[in-house]
Amino acid sequence: MPNVSLFIPQIGEGLQEARLVAVLKQPGEFVKRDEPIYQMETDKAVMDVESPYEGTLVSWSAEVDTVLPIGAEVALMAVGDDVEVVTPHGHGAENTGHADAEAAGGEPASSGRAGLQGIPPRTRAYAKEKGITDDVLASIVPAGSKIMPADIDAYLAGAGSGVPTKGYSEVALGSKQRVLNSRMVRSNALVVPGTMTVVANWEPIERERARIKASGADFQPSAFTMFAYCVAKALSEFPAFRSAMVGDDKVRTYDHANLGIAVSLPGDQLVLAVVEESDALSWQDFAANMRAKIDLARGGQDQANESVTVSLTNMQAFGLRDAVPVVVAPGMATIFLGESYNGLASDTSELKLQRSVNVTMTFDHRLANGVGAAEFLNTVKKHVESITSVCVG
Repeated sequence: MPNVSLFIPQIGEGLQEARLVAVLKQPGEFVKRDEPIYQMETDKAVMDVESPYEGTLVSWSAEVDTVLPIGAEVALMAVGDDVEVVTPHGHGAENTGHADAEAAGGEPASSGRAGLQGIPPRTRAYAKEKGITDDVLASIVPAGSKIMPADIDAYLAGAGSGVPTKGYSEVALGSKQRVLNSRMVRSNALVVPGTMTVVANWEPIERERARIKASGADFQPSAFTMFAYCVAKALSEFPAFRSAMVGDDKVRTYDHANLGIAVSLPGDQLVLAVVEESDALSWQDFAANMRAKIDLARGGQDQANESVTVSLTNMQAFGLRDAVPVVVAPGMATIFLGESYNGLASDTSELKLQRSVNVTMTFDHRLANGVGAAEFLNTVKKHVESITSVCVG
C-alpha cells in the first residue's frame, strides 16, 4: 500500500495559513473517507477537516499548535493502490505518493512542493531546527548535487554556496511566536475592543505583603499573586467575563474562570500560564496553583486554551504605568497591571499622597458593554483595596 500525503486545504480565497489545533486520529488507526481526522484554525473559525481517503494513518507531519501554510503536508496515510491522489489544491493526480518516489530512487517530498523534491530528509529536519521555511530551503543553492546541512549553515552565514550577502539577515519566526501571531491576527478580525482604566490604592496590598514577609512563614505570595486573586474573585461575580463568543450568534459561559497569566521567556517569547477554576480556589490553594503553573510556563509549556476568558499581564518590574493590552480570541479581556507610584488619594477632598497603580483592561465589546465592564473593573479595584478581608474570606 503506497503512502500519500494529506495537505492543508484551501478553504477560502486569500487564506495563507492555518493552525493545527488538534489531531483526531493516531498513527496506526484506520480512517474512513470523509471522516474528520484533524482540526485546523483559520482567521475565521476552527473547523474539522475530513480525510479524502480511506486507509491507515501512518504519521503526523506537524505537531499540534503548529502554524502551517496552505498546501503544506500535515500527515501521511497508507491507502489502496487504486486511490486517486488529491493534490494540495484538491485536484486529482496520478498516484505519485511517497512509496512511488522512494521506489524510483528519489527522496520523498516533504510537503508536495516541487521545489522540495530531492532534498534529503535530514536536511529538511536540520532546516526546521534552524527556522528555515520550505520556500527559503527550496531557494538555497547547494555546493553539490543536493542541499545538505552545510549548505544551510553557509546560507545562514550569508556567504558561500552561491548565496550573495544582501546586507541583512532573515530567520523564520519561532513556533511559539507564530502561534501567538496567528491568534492575534484572528483576534484582530473578530474582537470589537474597548479599553478603560481605573486607579487603585496599592497600599493595602503593600501592607499585606510586608506583614506576610515579616511573619517568616513558608507561605510568601507576591503582590502580583494577591492582585491576580482579586481578579479571580471578581470573575466569580461577573458571568460575562467568564464567557466567549461561539460563532456570531452564540455565547458560551463557563461555570468557573480559567485565569490566564502572561509569562515572558528569554528571547522576548510569550506563553500563557493558566490557573484552572481560579474563582473556586481558596487563597492559599490559588497562590500555590498559580506558582506551579507559572513554573511550567517558564519551562516552555504554553497552557493557552479556548476556556481562558481573561488574562493578566504584569509590567510593574519594567517601570510602565500605562499600556493598552491586546485581547487574544477566544478570550474576552486582558488586564494590564502597571507600576506602583505616588498618586493622589481620591477618597478625600484633601491633597493626600498614596501608593497607586493603574489597572487597564481591554475587553470584547460584543460580550460586555461599557457599564458592565466598568462595574467589573471597579470590583477588581474594591478587592485590591480590601485585600486582607478578600484573602481571609
